[in-house]
Amino acid sequence: MGFFAVIVAAAAGFAFGALWYMTLARPWMAAADIRMAPDGKPEGSSPLPYILSAIAMLLVAGMMRHVFVLSGIYTLGAGLVSGLGIGLFFISPWIMINNAYGGRPFTLTLIDSGYATFGCAVIGLVLTFF
Repeated sequence: MGFFAVIVAAAAGFAFGALWYMTLARPWMAAADIRMAPDGKPEGSSPLPYILSAIAMLLVAGMMRHVFVLSGIYTLGAGLVSGLGIGLFFISPWIMINNAYGGRPFTLTLIDSGYATFGCAVIGLVLTFF
């Protein structure tokens, strides 16, 4: 059951990311300095980021499940709060460091950290649903 939960949680995190970035596409592209094609999509887009994102979601969901099992996190509320904490206090600071040293706008940090925080919350919720 653990592998199934990880796959479903990763898919949920990926789907949440699709919604997050579709909603924030214009401010994200502006903050990331990505040029927009006439159709409103990023210029020269490739499937590689989507493939890497799917792999990353599997890795995050798998590690979160491992930590949850070792920590005895089994309820929906605990999964949600733990996921929020992982995104907000582990992943988001790292995003902030990388963006700060790269001289990227703080808006980019907020958008990407928001996805990390709420995406991990979704993953945590799904993991504890099974």
